[in-house]
Amino acid sequence: MSYLKFNKDLMINLEYSLYRNVLRTNRRGAYQNTSISGCNTTKYQGLLVMPVPFLDNENHLILSSVDETVIQHGAEFNLGIHRYAGDNYNPKGHKYIREFNCDSVPKTIYRIGGVILSKEIMFSSKENRLMIRYTLLDAHSPTKIRFKPFLAFRKASQLTRENDQVDKSYRMVENGISTCMYFGYPELFMQFNKEPEFVYHPDWYRDIEYLQDLQNGDTYQEDLYVPGYFEMSIKKGEEIIFSAGDILVDTTTLSNEFNFEMQKRTPRSSFYNCLKNSSHQFYYIPNKDEYYLLAGYPWFKVRARDQFISLPGCTLSVGRPNDYENIMDTAIPHLRDFMNDKPYKSYIKQLDDPDLLLWVVWALQQFYFENKNQFIKKYSEFLFEIIEYILSNRHPNLVFHESDSLLTTYGREVAVSWMNAMIDGRPAIPRSGYLVEFNSLWYNALKFTEEIANETGNHEKAALLAEKSSLAGKSFIKTFMNDAGYLYDYVDGYYKDPNVRPNMIFAVSLPYSPLEKRQKKSVLDFVTKELLTSCGLRTLTPKSDKFRPHYSGSENEKKFAYFNGMAFPWLLGHYIEGYINVFQMGGLSLADRIMVGIENEIQNDCIGSISEFYDSNPPFIAHGGYSFAMSIGELLRAQKIINSYK
Repeated sequence: MSYLKFNKDLMINLEYSLYRNVLRTNRRGAYQNTSISGCNTTKYQGLLVMPVPFLDNENHLILSSVDETVIQHGAEFNLGIHRYAGDNYNPKGHKYIREFNCDSVPKTIYRIGGVILSKEIMFSSKENRLMIRYTLLDAHSPTKIRFKPFLAFRKASQLTRENDQVDKSYRMVENGISTCMYFGYPELFMQFNKEPEFVYHPDWYRDIEYLQDLQNGDTYQEDLYVPGYFEMSIKKGEEIIFSAGDILVDTTTLSNEFNFEMQKRTPRSSFYNCLKNSSHQFYYIPNKDEYYLLAGYPWFKVRARDQFISLPGCTLSVGRPNDYENIMDTAIPHLRDFMNDKPYKSYIKQLDDPDLLLWVVWALQQFYFENKNQFIKKYSEFLFEIIEYILSNRHPNLVFHESDSLLTTYGREVAVSWMNAMIDGRPAIPRSGYLVEFNSLWYNALKFTEEIANETGNHEKAALLAEKSSLAGKSFIKTFMNDAGYLYDYVDGYYKDPNVRPNMIFAVSLPYSPLEKRQKKSVLDFVTKELLTSCGLRTLTPKSDKFRPHYSGSENEKKFAYFNGMAFPWLLGHYIEGYINVFQMGGLSLADRIMVGIENEIQNDCIGSISEFYDSNPPFIAHGGYSFAMSIGELLRAQKIINSYK
């Protein structure tokens, strides 16, 4: 039975199909993404989106879409769909869709009278190249197919208009053409596995609109360039394969290549397989010696905090320890350069976030649980370097206090934590001073490093760390624990922030916690009653007058709502871990219910993946990046924790 299958009734309902999209990627930063109806609904969507290093570090939309037209007895049936000004959809090719499924590759079945046509989309795993396989399953008379490519050649974050700067020239290549609209871009090679007829008919299609950008208050209208169209006959049972990419290919190999790529795909036949496939989509390997994790799609690059939070789940939890080591080994030289105040050039951004090194220690700890000997051999010295760096107060915005053995940071004018929304140049939530998750991570880091020091025979270092961790544990409870039974979110001078936020969950979930079991249960009780939803943990209790359950309004209102009520799936990983830490086998029932609840989202927004955040009240609409590494990684890690107890 198909896990990600959508029937005709759902596909012809644009209110449903336009709000569900499909994503395919390679490991070089390129991707293919569009709604399941085939209509692009944001400027970031298209058949071929890829980095163009010659121009900048951004993604660029090269090929927006391809309209297919089935021709029989001179009658033309266009399978494409675009939205134009005035809420006008033309052509309305979605009405011919009989079914869509995405278990292996995105596959659409069209029926036009007696013609049944299959369309399968494959994104190359190694190249910036898209392949589409068309199979004529049934036809009772001679049939032709016309292919009309819509080109953009622009930044994915920007839009284009008809202009006279376009290079309209093209050249014939094997079974196709190549063209390049603007200087600095690579050529786009459009080829088939059989010879087509190319009709040169350059034109602009004006005022194409992107519905979700319009609804989000973003720029939403552009013109797209069409150089002409390809046309060829197709027989019953025949396959036509279309290839579009930045390299010329041998078209005689397209069929074998498509089949080979199909065999490599893990079917999205279950929730776990969907998460596993999504985890692979974040891998970014710009060259053979560098490995990273992208923060998400469609607009995120490599963000340091996101990478290390996502790393254990996206590698270790799916049985890929070698990938963990490759990514960690790529990052360590850059982290060392940062700690030694040396200039560094890296794809990783935001290395100076004050909590980053604490997350690095946590990620290293997860690897230690998988392979202790390899960790001791490879990463123990780097762990000691991090702790010494923090203890010696060399970080520009992370201060260790000998008096209480805790950490402070300055966040009144700059966002310092993962709650990093900014409004008019200032933090939407100015968390400063002693932050609860910073010091939860810090206590865990001290205890973990103490453990490693003992294992490596460095007992003097272990004793020093034991002394500091003991003081840190007592200071943590004194600083953050309040009479109500939960933890202050941050303490800045005489101010103790009483808002119930999810940042206190780390004091329960981390391997080493300064809290007693009774205190852990009390914290869990607050989180469960006030923050837990089916899509994640709320970022603020509904009891607060600042609580915003829906991501709506002006841009600033959305930024304010971002961490004042939105629900984040990635926090479920630590919630489940904390709950099982406290209740052991008795916590499995709730953990299973949480995973079943979030599984419902696998058929919404980006099908087969999980979004960045959700409204925290019904109907729990998804927002932000529609495939988000932290969400995927932590859900995979949570599932592994559940399975280990079972």
